[in-house]
Amino acid sequence: MTAADTTAADLPDHLREAHEVLASGAAQILPADGLAERLLAADREQRPLRVKLGIDPSGADLTLGHAVVLRKLRQFQDFGHTAVLVVGGFTGQVGDPSGRTSTRAAQSAEQVVENAKGYFDQLMRILDRDRTEVVNNADWLGTMNLAEMLGYTRLVTIAQLLERDDFSRRFSAKQPITLSEFFYPLLQGIDSVAIRADIELGGTDQTFNNLVGRELQRARGQAPQAVLTVPLLVGTDGVEKMGKSLGNYVAIDEPAPEQFGKLMSIPDSVVGLYARLCTALHPREVDAIEAEVSAGGGGANRAKRRVAREIVALYHGPDAATAAEERFDAVFKRNEVPTDVPEHRMAEGDPVHVPALLVAAGLAASSSAARRDIDAGAVRVGGVPLIARRYDVPRAELTGQVLASGKRKAVRLTG
Repeated sequence: MTAADTTAADLPDHLREAHEVLASGAAQILPADGLAERLLAADREQRPLRVKLGIDPSGADLTLGHAVVLRKLRQFQDFGHTAVLVVGGFTGQVGDPSGRTSTRAAQSAEQVVENAKGYFDQLMRILDRDRTEVVNNADWLGTMNLAEMLGYTRLVTIAQLLERDDFSRRFSAKQPITLSEFFYPLLQGIDSVAIRADIELGGTDQTFNNLVGRELQRARGQAPQAVLTVPLLVGTDGVEKMGKSLGNYVAIDEPAPEQFGKLMSIPDSVVGLYARLCTALHPREVDAIEAEVSAGGGGANRAKRRVAREIVALYHGPDAATAAEERFDAVFKRNEVPTDVPEHRMAEGDPVHVPALLVAAGLAASSSAARRDIDAGAVRVGGVPLIARRYDVPRAELTGQVLASGKRKAVRLTG
């Protein structure tokens, strides 16, 4: 049997366990036996796999949605392999067109470097620093001469590029596609050659680019990388892709109580998905959680609580997760007024216009939204809901009280 014929069932026990964990939650593994073949080859050669992930240091706060692929990368590290983060110091100046219907604005080299500040601290809350290499593709792409680049262009055809969904849609709709955008998959593939990647991770929108890397490696005499893509994580609404613009996100640096509360709001239908994509639980433990949720009743609630604790513990530690659950129960089950909330100093004036106060304290997006919350009975002062349409309240009634909107947003009023 050759390495190319390897399947998961053919692997020795210590590799079969790794394959089970690494394949769990994957949207696709290409080729189907690619992960097994790469694990076996690295084991025979007594070396770690080099697992590539291209990153866009946008400077934005990472959410659990962003963290899905990073959690998968951490699993590879936990089995002794090396994460190779490729910063797009050069490709960021081109702009990745994946999934877009128009040309993406490029960044300058200076912007790419500036955006990276603070971004890596967030990444390293998930990854193991000791098993992480960080490289900048400007180091090889920025020094490549035209003859070398033209040599790579002969390995990819325009017909192949037009097979990519977003390019195909834009071409059919007669929307412009710049030549630089056609270069992006090629440049990303050259990255795989430069770092000698064994595995490339990415979202499902990166599949085409990752497969270009396989072809370039093969043409350059390297063993072609396997491609493992991860699915998009739906948000806390259980419907739409997680995103800040929709308000259905959980940020990895949010306070533990806020994380726990948001996670307890997810529908039962996605508890198993969150367990598989956002925790460090073994796939068989996730299977048990999915069975509990399917059974309904108290078991479903216990399963959701466990998933929430596991996720909060990853980013804040077990003690913080336990405290967050206790705070959640105090507010939601025992209707206690929270005490561990930030203070907010009220502006001058008496009476106080509460809709404006809610906006200033960050408890409402706008005055109109604040009025709707008051009328719906969602705004409380000292645990007591404000009467509908009571928008102006004497200052003395507010000073020292906890002002809350919903169950998770609250401040203690001063001044």
